[in-house]
Amino acid sequence: MPDQERRATVEDVHELALGMPHVTVEHGKSGNPVYQVGGKSFVFFRTPRPDAVDPDTGERYPDVIVFWVPSESDKLALVQDQASPFFTTPHFDGHRSVLLRGSRVGEITLRELTEIVQDAWLSQASRRRATDWLDAHS
Repeated sequence: MPDQERRATVEDVHELALGMPHVTVEHGKSGNPVYQVGGKSFVFFRTPRPDAVDPDTGERYPDVIVFWVPSESDKLALVQDQASPFFTTPHFDGHRSVLLRGSRVGEITLRELTEIVQDAWLSQASRRRATDWLDAHS
């Protein structure tokens, strides 16, 4: 079992998402992976967009990962701390998701990333799949 307290990596995002049950991977127009459960995205690697830019240079972030969250309160808990690597943009107002730059994944532990990916999956999985997974992992 990997050391859960080590710093997370982008590769961990892929491994954790693929490790959840009933996951399929679609690819966007640019080949970016979109992890889905039951046809619903729960983690995806976003292409550079005008709403997520470096405040100093205006350059679009090339490494944004989107994670679904269970609720608006979960989203706020992740993004309201200025030191948190998670963020949102006005484009995602009202959307139950948070953003994380790949270059900042190492600011959280593998344990924290595991929880984020599992919560993302649970927020999009069918009730039956979620219940079955929770019963098996309680």
